[in-house]
Amino acid sequence: MIDTAPAPLAQRLADAGADASGPAEPRHPDIARWRGATRDDIDAMHAVFAAADQVDHPTWVTPREEVEDTFDLPDVDHTVDTILAIAHDGTVVAAGTAMRHPDTTTRVKSYLQGAVYPTWRRRGIGAELMRWQYSRALQQLAASGSTLPGEIDVYASDGNDGAVILAEALGLRTARWFTSMVRDNSVAVAELEDLAGITLVPYSADRAEDAREARNDAFRDHWGSLPSSPDRWQKFVGGPFLRPDLSTLALDADGRIVAFCLASVNEDDWVTLGATNSYIDLIGVVRDRRGQGLAPRVVARTLRAMTDAGLAKAVLDVDTESPTGANTLYERLGFIATERDRALVREF
Repeated sequence: MIDTAPAPLAQRLADAGADASGPAEPRHPDIARWRGATRDDIDAMHAVFAAADQVDHPTWVTPREEVEDTFDLPDVDHTVDTILAIAHDGTVVAAGTAMRHPDTTTRVKSYLQGAVYPTWRRRGIGAELMRWQYSRALQQLAASGSTLPGEIDVYASDGNDGAVILAEALGLRTARWFTSMVRDNSVAVAELEDLAGITLVPYSADRAEDAREARNDAFRDHWGSLPSSPDRWQKFVGGPFLRPDLSTLALDADGRIVAFCLASVNEDDWVTLGATNSYIDLIGVVRDRRGQGLAPRVVARTLRAMTDAGLAKAVLDVDTESPTGANTLYERLGFIATERDRALVREF
């Protein structure tokens, strides 16, 4: 009998000529030292990301809390998963992380996230940084011991050509586009008739685990999505930005969450966007209740809550090839496309 079992991921990496032995320390004449990160580096890392945001995607900024939260995740060790580039004057001028997703039920995926301070770009520091991240990601994939598909992802805003060039040099290719959309909340939301057996309520903390399960079910067939772990989910719903009063849950007659629209507010984004706003993080309908008009109703309730709260704009991001036809829905609700991001991927 011929053995058709897939080869271990580590073996497939070796067959593809990918060195998964671990990253060598980068070298660059303008960098005095490269090292891993600790909690003491949170502010320095955030300073790099915030400065890069102004150039790479000027309508939103990375919250400091988002950087800090990653130091609490049990599956991330910044001393080995992150590298900092420190200039001769002691300033951190670049930071990059290879972060393996904790869920490995269908594939093993690592994300490369990082930035170089804008005034330090075009010197080759970014190339050294991303090569290190890529090597660390290969090591993470191999160390999983899995026979499942392996994947390395990089997300880049449209116009961030430097990141795209560096990722493509490592064999990653653009696999998907995502569009940012903005809505003017001064435009009234069309009234929709109630659905029999469905109650719309604000999100509440006691439904956190139910909401996580609904999210994981709703996103099972979405491109690139993996189940959200309890640790990461709690960081999101229990964090400082989620607004329960703006967020909406659709409950069926048994109290089960069948649809949701979760929204957050980061006031730092008000300056960059030029208006008070709320970001819609997640919109979803569980798979057995799709096609019943739940999505427009949970979004509409959230939009009205934003208006009542005095927020001028609503912002969201959408997969341009979403299997649920989300783009059309959001356009009908008054959202207008503004910016784009791409996902670059290499699979093994």
